[in-house]
Amino acid sequence: MKISILDDYHDTLRTLRCFSKLEGHDVTIWNDHVQDVDSLAERLRDAEVLVLIRERTQIRAPLLERLKNLRLISQRSVYPHIDIDACTRLGIIVSSNQHAGTPSYAAAELTWGLVLAAMRQIPQQVSALKAGRWQIGVGNTLRDKTLGIYGYGRIGSVVAGYGKAFGMKVLVWARESSLARARADRYAVARSKEAFFERCDVISLHMRLVDATRGIVTAADLARMKPTALLVNTSRAPLIEPGALVTALRAGRPGMAALDVYE
Repeated sequence: MKISILDDYHDTLRTLRCFSKLEGHDVTIWNDHVQDVDSLAERLRDAEVLVLIRERTQIRAPLLERLKNLRLISQRSVYPHIDIDACTRLGIIVSSNQHAGTPSYAAAELTWGLVLAAMRQIPQQVSALKAGRWQIGVGNTLRDKTLGIYGYGRIGSVVAGYGKAFGMKVLVWARESSLARARADRYAVARSKEAFFERCDVISLHMRLVDATRGIVTAADLARMKPTALLVNTSRAPLIEPGALVTALRAGRPGMAALDVYE
């Protein structure tokens, strides 16, 4: 079968053991990102199977209708970027394992690395040392500070555990079903969204990007944060109202942000 794999930026899939399952098939791996429909239609015109990495490329009806040979789309996790109705109409199978019980430890570890790097000023200290200066500041400890988890799911719950291990007070804000899980795990729940942003010393966002969560963090929310607080976003950039974070940082609330997101 003719298989196309999109958005493998670092060319890592061929290094995985599972890649051997594709032996005998005609496999093309694309290491760059393209969203233009005409360009994608040309690239994928012969593809029978499309393998996607997360939500990096939008697969909508205008593209699907031009892929006459496509029979299967395979990926892992959620699929808001795929037009399921169009796939159904065109007879294209979408296969995705939701892996609800498998936390993304890699994302959680990266989140915690950003928390430590920002609060301890590790990048700034390294840059200063390389420039011949020693210790530009003493940084901030995490112990006894309040860690806010906004969105208590597979990743947020793991990050909450890291905060607890570092002696932080964990405070959760999320939809009601997630708050119930947080309570069951014996974490404190904020009395309101406003109180959540006011109390936390570190806030980490852990939500999927859907219509209900787009822009869910507003300029007013950020303005309530402490001038010493840190906002961490390793989920999706559009969770924050457009332009709100830059404006908030310039205004001094929050005092810091650590990000690993793109539009």
